[in-house]
Amino acid sequence: MAIAIVLIVIVVASIAFHFLSPWWLTPAASNWGEIDGALNLTLVITGAFFIVINLMIAWFVIKYRHRQGHKSTYQPDNKRLEAWLIGLTSVAIIGLLAPGLVVYGKFVAVPDDAKEVEVVGEQWKWSFRFPGDDNQLGKSDIRFISSTNPLGLDPDDPASGDDKIILGPELHLPLYSPYKILLRSKDVLHDFNVPQFRAKMDLVPGTVSYFWLTPTQRGTFDILCAELCGVGHFNMRGRVVVEDDAQFGRWLAKQPTFAQTQQPASEREQPVTDPVEHGKTLSEVNGCIGCHSIDGKPGVGPTWLGLYGKTEILSDDTEVLVDDEYLKVAILNANAEIVKGYPAIMPVYQFNDQEVDAIIAYIKAVSSPQADPGGGDNDSKANEGAQ
Repeated sequence: MAIAIVLIVIVVASIAFHFLSPWWLTPAASNWGEIDGALNLTLVITGAFFIVINLMIAWFVIKYRHRQGHKSTYQPDNKRLEAWLIGLTSVAIIGLLAPGLVVYGKFVAVPDDAKEVEVVGEQWKWSFRFPGDDNQLGKSDIRFISSTNPLGLDPDDPASGDDKIILGPELHLPLYSPYKILLRSKDVLHDFNVPQFRAKMDLVPGTVSYFWLTPTQRGTFDILCAELCGVGHFNMRGRVVVEDDAQFGRWLAKQPTFAQTQQPASEREQPVTDPVEHGKTLSEVNGCIGCHSIDGKPGVGPTWLGLYGKTEILSDDTEVLVDDEYLKVAILNANAEIVKGYPAIMPVYQFNDQEVDAIIAYIKAVSSPQADPGGGDNDSKANEGAQ
């Protein structure tokens, strides 16, 4: 009897939790509200089976409990009951699968007027590419990947030259414009997921997957990786900014073309007026502060708070003073000197000298928040970064 009561309580509590829970889906920010419909239908079908099965078990426990003078009877089969169970199960499975297949078919049926944007995933950051004036993305191949060509675009393809390259984690999209999202990975499996768009799909090395969507709500939405892709998986974050056409156009116009990124560094670099702020931006867009905390909390890598000037013990038990030279090596060739107690998982970054100096300036600023190594208002900037 106690088991029957427990089952009934579980059913009642589950129903109450469903209707009283504050954790509901956020309003969809794309055209894929149909995915919510498929999800709700799945919840109704599985919920109905959960309630019926548990109440039936409770009823059986009560009805067929042991009582003096009662004996069970042996009934090897019941054709009528089996037919009902097979029929109900078949209807439920069709009800679970059919809506999802229909919606998925629409999800990958790209309309003719959709524009293209490419999403490239790698451990542990996102990059993006828009076609230029020719409305055509240039070819890409892993053999073209280099420090100056991180997305591996074919330099001999005329369509590549005007492609817009975004190496930061922020993607902008115009409101109410359909876009075909092309997905590819440079290393391992990733999964591009924007929950408010109800959109997610795997990025598989060696192939290009895709879906399409139309943003229907202005705002900034998080990009997550929904596939465990290594120890830094939690830090593979980005954001989508949905804005008006004019704002999107101004943002896209500021992004460099592939041809511009291939120019000598001396021609494309702009003088940096605030290295600490520049270093803070570089650390954020490249995911550095996801592994290296700036408030002393433990992380995947050593915290930057109190780091500069500290003596670190390396994996071979040698000691090293954290100064500019050490930080430069650690940034450009992290696996050359591993701090004891931390895994050798930091990816290879291709920063130029100006960017390395900026990151070191930021590390100095957050290392000693009370100091003022570069003058000006570095303290406030470090605190801002910590927040």
